[in-house]
Amino acid sequence: MSLLHLAILLPFIAAVIVPFLFKGFRSIHTGWFVLLVPLALFIYFIQYMPVTSSGQTVSKTFEWIPSLGINFTAYVDGLGLLFALLITGIGSLVVLYSIYYLAKEKEALHNFYVYLLMFMGAMLGVVLSDNLIVLYMFWEFTSISSFLLIGYWYDKERSRYGAQKSMLITVFGGLSMLGGIVLLYIMGGTFSIRELIGMSGELMADPLFLFAMILILLGAFTKSAQFPFHVWLPDAMEAPTPVSAYLHSATMVKAGIYLVARMSPVFAESGVWLWLVAGFGIFTLFWGSFNAVKQTDLKGILAFSTVSQLGLIMSLLGLGAAALHFDTLDENMYMTATIAAVFHLINHATFKGSLFMMAGIVDHETGTRDIRKLGGLVNLMPITFTIAIIGSFSMAGLPPFNGFLSKEMFLTGMISVFELDLFNLNTWGILFPVLAWIASVFTFIYSIMLVFKTFLGKPQFDKLPKKPHEAPIGMLISPLVLVTLVVVFGFFPNLLSNTMIKPAVEAILPSLPAAGQEVYVDIYFWHGFTPELFMTLGIILTGTLMYATLAKWQGVYNRIPERFTINGFYDRGLDGSESGSFKLNEFFMTGYMRSYLIYIFAFFVAILLSTLTVSDAFVIDTSNLAEIRIYEVVLAIVLIAGAITILFAKSRLTSIVLLGVVGYSVALFFVFFRAPDLALTQLVIETVSVALFLLCFYHLPEISRKEERMKFKMGNAVISILVGLTVTLIGIASFSNSQSFESISQYHIDNVYELAAGGNMVNVILVDFRGFDTLFEICVLGIAALGIYAMVNFRGVRREKR
Repeated sequence: MSLLHLAILLPFIAAVIVPFLFKGFRSIHTGWFVLLVPLALFIYFIQYMPVTSSGQTVSKTFEWIPSLGINFTAYVDGLGLLFALLITGIGSLVVLYSIYYLAKEKEALHNFYVYLLMFMGAMLGVVLSDNLIVLYMFWEFTSISSFLLIGYWYDKERSRYGAQKSMLITVFGGLSMLGGIVLLYIMGGTFSIRELIGMSGELMADPLFLFAMILILLGAFTKSAQFPFHVWLPDAMEAPTPVSAYLHSATMVKAGIYLVARMSPVFAESGVWLWLVAGFGIFTLFWGSFNAVKQTDLKGILAFSTVSQLGLIMSLLGLGAAALHFDTLDENMYMTATIAAVFHLINHATFKGSLFMMAGIVDHETGTRDIRKLGGLVNLMPITFTIAIIGSFSMAGLPPFNGFLSKEMFLTGMISVFELDLFNLNTWGILFPVLAWIASVFTFIYSIMLVFKTFLGKPQFDKLPKKPHEAPIGMLISPLVLVTLVVVFGFFPNLLSNTMIKPAVEAILPSLPAAGQEVYVDIYFWHGFTPELFMTLGIILTGTLMYATLAKWQGVYNRIPERFTINGFYDRGLDGSESGSFKLNEFFMTGYMRSYLIYIFAFFVAILLSTLTVSDAFVIDTSNLAEIRIYEVVLAIVLIAGAITILFAKSRLTSIVLLGVVGYSVALFFVFFRAPDLALTQLVIETVSVALFLLCFYHLPEISRKEERMKFKMGNAVISILVGLTVTLIGIASFSNSQSFESISQYHIDNVYELAAGGNMVNVILVDFRGFDTLFEICVLGIAALGIYAMVNFRGVRREKR
């Protein structure tokens, strides 16, 4: 295993150690120990920057399940490194912030940091895995760890609700994505992303291509909170603010963005991909910004703004796919969309992370996040105000901050749709710049709301649960670092051009550098009097006017009844599924063993008989039958007679004896067929079973002669006959088709001594060749024994209490 693999697994290893550090060093905040992990990983991954900047990649493979094509291949290119640096860099700042935000005397810090490290390792695994199955494994780890982090304050009902909601929606998407991965394997015969990219043309011609694309996008859309799956993100704000700053601004919600970017070379040549990704993205941008304005909670505003910004990046990635349909890019602007997506990805992590931390500071120092109770904090919290104004203005797309630059590039990408005579974008494509402009107006409004309603205006200190004051310096360091980057990347954006943006774009569009097309990144403020500039001026003027008249038109949000919202549909669907499951459970779970046996045997018959019929597997071949001897016929008659007589026996003792006759008859068949080990096992089991039955029934009352005889049930009789018939047909079909398949017995004969060093074939098969099967059987018996012991012991305790 390479150092790169260990870097991915380091957070998981550290998570195991954290509880011991928490208990062993009570006087020291556990976060100080945890901080070393992301910091060390950030320094480690920075060392790959010269490699990716020169257009090279690093790949390390650890063979895991090579027989199934599943290997842990760690792959570092421009895109993976960008995300790895975001995960570890923002992670370091979040851990530092959490040290001052979460009090060690009041919080279960060992749980918090274990979950956080699990999530960090899972995200690194997602962005640095070339194998889709390994990526999926880490993908689901992010869902589990985020569920634990969102529900960290599990004593709050809203925390539990938000955690459950995020888990249900993202796991649904994850399972859909797994289906897409399986379809890709069926089409391409590999789980390697790089190999699939190399055969994208062949995959596109496959009839399963569209289904695989939709399933993959379901995974991406649910994780990155795209409409209509965005509803989990606002409820996830019940998590502690460090979690929101990390998961819901810079990392987890970007996993879907990463998946779309990574799989673009596989699917992007399809017009369906462009319309789905760009279409859902642009509508999510509008819907998120529109709903952010009606929120009254600081984190609620930031949650919907995150939904909106994720939609912005997604729409750019969708339109950027158009670059693959042109031989030259010198005269068009389509590559700008992908460059803008990567640049805004970085910018969003900086300004949104700082704003979440700002919201946490306000909540921590005032006791509330409700903007209706806030106001006039600028004089008491000047540093926090500075953080808020830089982060908010960058999010609004105002100069001289980095958000202005990527927002201008976003508008350029939207306008360029008019030049794109592809996939009917020259007709319906008008919706992209229109929705982009409207969404940008609402983005401007909620960005101004964050600053003005929190820090300016009339003070309402009497409504605050705590006396407001500036946060301690330790809590301010992390957001100050982030807003510093907002300013630096605004004035010097080309610090990122060739080091991070260009390598990432080349990874998203690998066919361009392969064809000799150079990806040129040059970002600057002034482009002249362009349409984008006039659109920006219109956004500022319209946004200012609408903010000034907010009270007059904000009532439009009350026109939509709650029951017709997506949240309303989700809640009713969840309640309906729970109610339906309960009724279904009541119908099937009768408490009677005979009912369960009917379900099991009916399903058994239906599946196996239909399989025999559909696969045309039922064949009768009598050419290789051995001679049937007279004593075998007599023994078979005895066995059948014993089994049938049990049904009509009036005495329990008679039933037990007849059951023993059936068992011993089977044991004799094993003797006749020269299977002494099986015969001995059957004899021992049968003897023990008969003895146990006799002991049990000895204590039961005698069957009364007056007792009503059990009524004949035709349904039970039919199922019983069909089960016997099914097993008989399977036995005949297996024997008749035995010549079509190579017998496995020869393999055992050849390898019993060589591989297992044993002389008894049956023992070796049970212990070595079927070792796991035998182990699980032993575990089942052990669990049953423990259950019986617990029940007997509990009965004794109850008797003592009486």
